[in-house]
Amino acid sequence: MRPWLLLLGLLVSVPAWAKKVDLDYQVRLLPKSGQAEVRVTLADGSAVRSLDFDLGRQGVYSDFQADGQWQAHDGRGVWQPGPGKTHLSYRVQLDVKPANSAHESRITPHWALWRGEQLVPAARLDQQDGTELVARLSFELPSGWQSVETAWPRIGKRRFRIDDVSRLFDRPTGWMLAGNLGSRRARLGDTEVTVAAPQGQGMRRMDTLTLLTFVWPQVQAVFPRTPAKLLVVGARDDVMRGARASHNSLYLHSGRALIGENGSSAMLRELVQVFAQIKDRERSDWLGESLTDYYATELLRRAGGLSDDRYHVVQARLQNDSAQVGTLRGDQADAAQVARGVLLLQALDREIRLHTHDQRSLDDVTRALMRLPSVSTEEFVQISERVLGRQSDVLQSKLLR
Repeated sequence: MRPWLLLLGLLVSVPAWAKKVDLDYQVRLLPKSGQAEVRVTLADGSAVRSLDFDLGRQGVYSDFQADGQWQAHDGRGVWQPGPGKTHLSYRVQLDVKPANSAHESRITPHWALWRGEQLVPAARLDQQDGTELVARLSFELPSGWQSVETAWPRIGKRRFRIDDVSRLFDRPTGWMLAGNLGSRRARLGDTEVTVAAPQGQGMRRMDTLTLLTFVWPQVQAVFPRTPAKLLVVGARDDVMRGARASHNSLYLHSGRALIGENGSSAMLRELVQVFAQIKDRERSDWLGESLTDYYATELLRRAGGLSDDRYHVVQARLQNDSAQVGTLRGDQADAAQVARGVLLLQALDREIRLHTHDQRSLDDVTRALMRLPSVSTEEFVQISERVLGRQSDVLQSKLLR
């Protein structure tokens, strides 16, 4: 047998060797206190030497009870599970309202909206070799509450499978919604899409699903990552305005227009974030932000939702907003820098299309960036010129220095 075939066979067989240990997260929502009670259960505590949690701001997590040993100090909590079936339980504050702002997550008597990251803090996992944790998430809802939605595959009425190949420690992530909900569902390509919101919160579920259906072929043409499931959630009463992406999910305030008067779409912008997942570094914040804005408009234009005259109005606005920008580099790009970055990306796309006779485009650059864990401006230039096949005139700009 050829050596590489033997190696491939070994790699494929690795999961079969691993000892599978159940890791269950049981969540009970508590509207009266604005909290959730979380119970973490390991079927075999000997499989895990320790879980070192980042507890963050004081008071968010409280009332810890654990089998085995639990130590909390300086914003961290370390759990060394007991042998056999073992538990860790605690309470987490989900009703979060920053000073002088609306709720980032909220629990009312009839519904709750939050991100899964809040339920279980990030942790460093030290486990026995040859062990695979099989994580599941289940909910106990208050009396009268009908359903719960997450971005994870459903394996029961209120139960979900958590499996994140990018992490050693599988924990709940993404937007979540529970209560008396209304929802619309569709299968778009290979993705099950759900648009859900509490009843009476003014969410335009069908309009949202229709816009997603309209642009989906263009999204698929650009981004090779296709999530098995996408959840769009929204609400109106005393929750943050705007939109925000998370793992295979996005939040949109139900009072926000799907497409604004200036041709921009907060929902499409967050949709690009879900698909692209481009992380920047080394004072290159402009790159991720500008690529997101570029595609939010470009996808709509390619789908036929933005006429040429309206597109020219968008271009004029970008030119006006970014007229005074002298550099794109910085740890956090402002709106003017992002606008100027969009114009640079548009020029680069035209340059690539011209010199490759429309065989390649900025889409090829974006797909290459998506394969990297993070990207700097210098790497972006190198990849772009590799796609172009020559030095880029556009990327000689002083804006990138």
